[in-house]
Amino acid sequence: MIEVQVVSRKTEAQGICSYELARLDESPLPAFSAGSHIDVHLPDGLIRQYSLCNHPDERHRYLIGVLRDPASRGGSQHLHEQINTGDRLHISEPRNLFPLVHEARRSLLFAGGIGITPILCMAERLAHSNADFELHYCARSSDRAAFVERIRQSAFADRVFVHFDEQPETLMNAAQVLANPQPDVHLYVCGPAGFMQHVLDSARTKGWAEDRLHREYFAAAAIDSSHDGSFSVKVASSGQIIEIPADKTVVAVLESHGIDIPMSCEQGVCGTCLTNVLEGIPDHRDMFLTEEEQACNNQFTPCCSRSKSPLLVLDI
Repeated sequence: MIEVQVVSRKTEAQGICSYELARLDESPLPAFSAGSHIDVHLPDGLIRQYSLCNHPDERHRYLIGVLRDPASRGGSQHLHEQINTGDRLHISEPRNLFPLVHEARRSLLFAGGIGITPILCMAERLAHSNADFELHYCARSSDRAAFVERIRQSAFADRVFVHFDEQPETLMNAAQVLANPQPDVHLYVCGPAGFMQHVLDSARTKGWAEDRLHREYFAAAAIDSSHDGSFSVKVASSGQIIEIPADKTVVAVLESHGIDIPMSCEQGVCGTCLTNVLEGIPDHRDMFLTEEEQACNNQFTPCCSRSKSPLLVLDI
């Protein structure tokens, strides 16, 4: 855990604020790579993940951008309403689940709305290393697009294409951008689930290989849980069998039995709670594992995923 202070808070766009964080003694923060995020521990006990969007060479500060989500589970609402310049927070060291492939000949970056935060950091890194890339930034309107002025003033501004829904002439033609895939070109996308699915589906239609498609979700898609049933999990280390009711998550029930699994996002986005499965068939509901990894059925996210079989044997 690292204690930091909010050095500055700035409104970047409608509903989006940035928070500049630094150590109280101004000593260097842990190094990070493009695509990294930190866990922010809020005073009410919530833990939320936010991508770092400043240049990766900066060690004196971290910069995060936070969209106030109307469907907030408390994290973004708390930051927007209660966290101001001078306040102190506890954060984790950076983790990277969305890294750049530095061997790529060319990189295509796609950001939708607040998804610009990790993508902007990637653009900073790629520009710094003189790598070949282009960035497509899509938003509903100009007043909802954060960091636009920073991008316009950047050294890579000529490689950025901004697309606003309110300006039909600027709309992105994903099929055209993603035509003629090459084996040494990689795609990175972050933003709302529908936007990401459109970009990824367009790439697949054009023949892009899955190992060239990289993504990071900020929130899981809504799932109809009205038909969920109960099932059991077996703790491999003790042989204990625990019933999971239809209205409880695996991680919550295990915690009530004294079995603590590290957890952060509670939505199957961050992968913190990823647990090995020794027997049974998980009902995957996460956005962290790829389709190929889910098909192996040898791990799952107990914060949100369930079971298709009556019993799951977990490697805990």
